[in-house]
Amino acid sequence: MKFEQYIRDHLSYFVPGDKWNYEDGCVLMGCVMMYQATGDKFYKDFIIKYMDGFIREDGTIDRYCREEYNIDSIHSGKALFFLYEETGEEKYRRAVEELMDQLRTHPRTKCGNFWHKKIYPWQIWLDGLYMAQPFYMMYETKYNQKENYGDIVRQFRNVRKYLFDEKKQLYCHAYDEAKAQLWCDKNTGKSPNFWLRSIGWYLLALIDTMDEMSEEIYEHYRALEDLFREAVKGILRYQDPETGLFWQVVDHPEAEGNYLETSGSAMVACALLKGCRLGALSEEKYGHVGREILLSLEDRRLEEKDGRLQLGGICSVAGLGPGSARDGSIEYYLSEPVVYEDHKGSGAFMMAYAQLLMYQKSIGEELRDGD
Repeated sequence: MKFEQYIRDHLSYFVPGDKWNYEDGCVLMGCVMMYQATGDKFYKDFIIKYMDGFIREDGTIDRYCREEYNIDSIHSGKALFFLYEETGEEKYRRAVEELMDQLRTHPRTKCGNFWHKKIYPWQIWLDGLYMAQPFYMMYETKYNQKENYGDIVRQFRNVRKYLFDEKKQLYCHAYDEAKAQLWCDKNTGKSPNFWLRSIGWYLLALIDTMDEMSEEIYEHYRALEDLFREAVKGILRYQDPETGLFWQVVDHPEAEGNYLETSGSAMVACALLKGCRLGALSEEKYGHVGREILLSLEDRRLEEKDGRLQLGGICSVAGLGPGSARDGSIEYYLSEPVVYEDHKGSGAFMMAYAQLLMYQKSIGEELRDGD
């Protein structure tokens, strides 16, 4: 199928970053999910080959610096849990501990959330919830007797308190607790706009964290489930009726230069399909929506380019600050390059397709050629 051809082609051209990074982690998690969906050893072998380029026998992670306190550095570590369970090799377990040691000492806001980075003090970004919280929940469930479930849920509650816009029913990109950054509202600390991929990160953070937690701790599970359902309803208010996709600046389709962005749309599809499979969302109400977003991406964003399928329409990068750079305006979010084959987009696309396969299996349906 076209999906699978693209995924295998993309992995065959994959070039790892020169240091431990979250972008590669998006592709790694796509491979984890594809292995879970298909059982194809191709995906596990890819993860092993990648990780063995970074993980030493003593568990040390090459080209990783804990002292940077960059929350993005945690994300690729999610694949280490998978490898340890699949291979039993202790180096992967030790590497998990190295990353967990960062979280144990990571700077926090006064309200208790991890700083986004040491160079971004007192700031909470939606991106960071995805980077850290599923890993944190995996660790607590598997290795720490669930002792810090409350801390994890509290960080999500803080995001709801400080980053949610009641009128728009959307989450802003970031919050500055110090209210010192040029991009933030000096009364609320919020960034001024709603960036699609950041909302995609947040939806995945919620559903992936729920997937890793014990439902026996019902109060905590229900708290995240409620947040997830609310966030899903909010973003779907802004779905483009013609394509089923979502705009780079979510609530301003009329803005000059705004475009239907690939990575964030794929993340929404992934979250919907996984949410239906786990029972957090109504399959009848949301299952077809997730499927249609993904199929629209296949039709509109997979293009024949340089002799192979490539995924286009991906925002290369977006952030806030430091200093006067990246001011959070609509114009800023629309000024960043739109590219092909960025790992954040291809990884999200892989994850969404894997979730479609697992979702359809859960309801006794097969994906047919041409679907």
